Amino acid sequence: MDVLSDLLHRARATNAQIRQLIQRPPWATTFADAPPLTVVATLGGRASVRLDDDPGAAPVRLAAGDIALVSGTAQYTIADSPDTPPQMVVRDGRKHLIDADAPAQQPLAPRTYGDGLPGATTLLRGAYEIRGEVGERLLRTLTPLAVVPAGPRTRAVLELLAAETAHEAPGQDAVLERLLDLVLVLALREWCARPDARLPSWHRALAAPAIGEALRLLHENPGHRWTVAELAAKVGQSRATFAAHFTAAVGEPPLGYLTGWRMTLAADRLRDTDRTVAAVAREVGYEDAFAFSTAFKRARGASPAHWRRAHRSA
Repeated sequence: MDVLSDLLHRARATNAQIRQLIQRPPWATTFADAPPLTVVATLGGRASVRLDDDPGAAPVRLAAGDIALVSGTAQYTIADSPDTPPQMVVRDGRKHLIDADAPAQQPLAPRTYGDGLPGATTLLRGAYEIRGEVGERLLRTLTPLAVVPAGPRTRAVLELLAAETAHEAPGQDAVLERLLDLVLVLALREWCARPDARLPSWHRALAAPAIGEALRLLHENPGHRWTVAELAAKVGQSRATFAAHFTAAVGEPPLGYLTGWRMTLAADRLRDTDRTVAAVAREVGYEDAFAFSTAFKRARGASPAHWRRAHRSA
């Protein structure tokens, strides 16, 4: 499994909320407390997305088939045009009308709202809850607002998702979540492939065959007792050459990266499971629970037990 797939697999995106808007302009909705990751796709007409908490950020325009990925929990507004003032704000899952003269949004079909009039914009919005430190690492591959232009692969999946959104059948929620997952994966892949994408150093390092293979090995088996010499042999380089290339590409030595990844996995296991500290230690490559606790406290500023209590009550 490649590193991006591993992050997506472990990030545990849950409780996807999918809605479709079919509304004739003008319209604008502000989302005051959105989940950590939102997928916005324009199926017909045009739209804009702006980050309200960043006055220096210009609104981005979406044409038909474009996808915007909004990461973080900052307030943002989706509108037919950057010039349209907000007519509604969504807070705590509830809609609050700001402009009493704004066109009404009526239920048109399951998960579908708007007026359905000619000239309407058709927009899909899927919002994810992404928990844990692995999820945060995934979100750091994105800017707060990333736009992926329309493409044949994403368009085909968006059309299927739109059709399924307005449909009810057994297992429908599972179908919609899987389709939204596919849209997200395709959009992330397109975004990460852009030459102007500002990506973490570990992601840029994937383009180097030997370093990318080493990262795959570390993610695939983080509990293995890796040495620099063994990794170097696996990728066909001398120990010194591999260590120098890895550090230059990733920004830290191989075993430093491995320790950071192990602590990320351990933090999520401590919060989300009832495994003992010793069991978590073994899963991430530490036979000695004391050595694990020392490494964890150095990385997180608290012992595993204290960290677990603090983050389960948060």
